[in-house]
Amino acid sequence: MEQAVLSFIKKHQLLTENATVLVGASGGPDSMALLYFFRSIREKWNLQLVAVSIDHQLRGEQSREDLEYVQAICEEWDIPFIGATVDVPAYMKQHQVGTELAARELRYQVFSEKMQQVDATYLALGHHGDDQVETMLMRLTRSANASMLNGIPVKREFAKGMIIRPFLCITKADIEGFCKENQIIPRIDPTNFDPTYTRNFFRKHLLPQIKEKNNNVHITIQHLSETLREDEALLQEEARKMMKDVVELDIINQMASFEIDSFRMHHHALQRRCFHLILSYLYKELPKDLSYVHDEYFFTLFNHNKGNTRIDFPSNLKLEKSYDRVTFYFADSNSHDPSYDETLMIPGEVELSDGSTVHADFADKVDTSDPFLYICNIDQVAGPLHIRTRRDGDRMSWKGLNGSKKLKDIFIDSKIPITERDGWPILVDNNDEVLWVIGLKKGQPKSKAVNGKWVQVYYKKGNV
Repeated sequence: MEQAVLSFIKKHQLLTENATVLVGASGGPDSMALLYFFRSIREKWNLQLVAVSIDHQLRGEQSREDLEYVQAICEEWDIPFIGATVDVPAYMKQHQVGTELAARELRYQVFSEKMQQVDATYLALGHHGDDQVETMLMRLTRSANASMLNGIPVKREFAKGMIIRPFLCITKADIEGFCKENQIIPRIDPTNFDPTYTRNFFRKHLLPQIKEKNNNVHITIQHLSETLREDEALLQEEARKMMKDVVELDIINQMASFEIDSFRMHHHALQRRCFHLILSYLYKELPKDLSYVHDEYFFTLFNHNKGNTRIDFPSNLKLEKSYDRVTFYFADSNSHDPSYDETLMIPGEVELSDGSTVHADFADKVDTSDPFLYICNIDQVAGPLHIRTRRDGDRMSWKGLNGSKKLKDIFIDSKIPITERDGWPILVDNNDEVLWVIGLKKGQPKSKAVNGKWVQVYYKKGNV
């Protein structure tokens, strides 16, 4: 077994000489065999070993005795020992999570702290090949996301160094034989046999049947895990490049958007991963009820022929397709109302919330095609003028139009996204006659009087 593990360490470059290694030791056969293995190579590799054991307070005196057992063994083997106690039940209640997740999160918090404390380069954990098979099977039944099928990584960055798992190349039976051979009498956690835990169910009912067909399935699965991880790393890197090139991120407003044609230029595999990167960027923590079904929702929206479509995602995230653009945003019920109504004096100026300004002044009559300049005679309108947002029933007319047209239809014709319409600036007179949908359509006042002074209204976009 030792030679297989050493070959695995060298193949994956898991360890360097003269390093400080923190070894997670629970008292069970896997971790005690790992601790003994590192003890056996300590002198040759000139390693500084430190064992850390954690009492999760889940089994009363038994878990306390596990910690004390590891401490006693460390004294016998001349290995520095660190003990820690965490309150899993309290953490579960506070964060509304299950036992396994709470224990894992607290355990890794301790590992991170202790790595910093002892200045360790590596944190060695005792996961073995059977754990890898179980993990891959569990993820296969829970997820349709290829990136989740990578399994347990052989090594990964953690705290100030790396987590390494040298035993992923061997089985539980190998470890038990190693313990017997070296007279290691580990502690046995009875919860490892409780089938109510998902992993134990796979361990007891599925893994033995699979091993009947292939006793070396752990080697096959480990190779698959490494291959998938390498492939996924490349695809993720390309997806990050795609996201940088295609997606516009609004950090302040927690929004993301992209042009559909630019998004479509990339392979579907990258589109899917870019979509997941967007979700990871927007959500502080991915919702539990987010699944492959939402992938299907996204691509249905993405390929929808209708000009404007919106769908709801968990935690109040909205995905909206508006013509040639898709936007992700959170609909907060307490968010700021975008509507406003500001009086525009002549001369005078109104500053809008986005930093844009609308300036009015008297002027000589000029003929202009500038979409951001509106001119009318003061006798044609009822003063004072107002800059406001749209209201139900708003309509306007202009030269050559028979009758009037709804502002909603003007926005649709101009392909203005739904999210922008409610805050769009509109010039009206004091009788609420719509004179100008700024930047889109200039109206013609109903009055034909032309004896008064001419007024020009100029719009300047913010940050320009």
